[in-house]
Amino acid sequence: MSGRIEPMGSLIQRADPHKNRRRLLSRVKKDKWLLLLVLPGLIYFIVFKYLPMWGLLIAFKNYQPFLGFFKSEWVGLDNFRQFIQDPIFLNLMRNTFLLGLYDMIFFFPAPLVLALMLNEIRISGYKRFIQTLIYVPHFISMVIVASISFLLLTTEGGVINELLFKLLGHRFDFLTSEAWFRPMIIGQTIWKEAGWGTIIFLAALAGVDQEQYEASIVDGASRLRQLWHITLPAIRGTIVVLLILRTGNFLDRGFEQVLLMGNALNREVANVFDTYVYTVGITQGAFSYSTAAGLFKAAIGIMLVLLSNYLAKRAGHPGIY
Repeated sequence: MSGRIEPMGSLIQRADPHKNRRRLLSRVKKDKWLLLLVLPGLIYFIVFKYLPMWGLLIAFKNYQPFLGFFKSEWVGLDNFRQFIQDPIFLNLMRNTFLLGLYDMIFFFPAPLVLALMLNEIRISGYKRFIQTLIYVPHFISMVIVASISFLLLTTEGGVINELLFKLLGHRFDFLTSEAWFRPMIIGQTIWKEAGWGTIIFLAALAGVDQEQYEASIVDGASRLRQLWHITLPAIRGTIVVLLILRTGNFLDRGFEQVLLMGNALNREVANVFDTYVYTVGITQGAFSYSTAAGLFKAAIGIMLVLLSNYLAKRAGHPGIY
């Protein structure tokens, strides 16, 4: 007789669903306050993240408000074909892809570098002051950031432009130039979010075994060698996980930021998926077409996460699942 013989205890446990139910209720009662803390976040995700997914079905319909959600004509993939065949599609893909690429190259390493620099500060009071200082921009509205950028970069009395005029003899059209639009967007993102992004890296750095540093000092290792051979390998898993999650937002360029910094003179490079969905869907009323464009972008993001997670696991890292 072949087959695996299960322990008697597991068979009794499986055959007694009432006992399992009582055990579950007991755990719920024991952890009721923790579960109560989870409840607001759970309700938020259900109401604002999961329930709205039902509306994605209009991407496969010719949605007409007067016919309603259920009576509108089902058109299948016609909206997706129309979007991909639209002459503006390549321009949208190029602009969004380049901003995403610059974000990965320049912004993603910024919180890591900043966290490593903060980790080298030994005066705790000074370290906390610097952390507070670099966290503040995260809480500033993007409207305020755009206003500050305008005041600093405008050719009509902007502080930076006036300084450049005194040093170089001429002003730069930062706000209206297509060449300066992408560096300006990435610069704003780094200034606003790099400090906030250091939180996870600093938490990972706090868990590095200090005995390794002590042993390396005995061996005569410099601070740079300690950074390369101890610190970075110790937080490599955190870096990989955050990189995988960041790829999911590769095509998400921040609607508000791009909309505020875009204008008629730099529109050729400022038109991305997020602003296009807003323009076509809200201002022109093409609800099904704009939903299809947004769903296309989301599908690309999911595929990038799956691909990056697969590559990370092939390289020997745990990944996110």
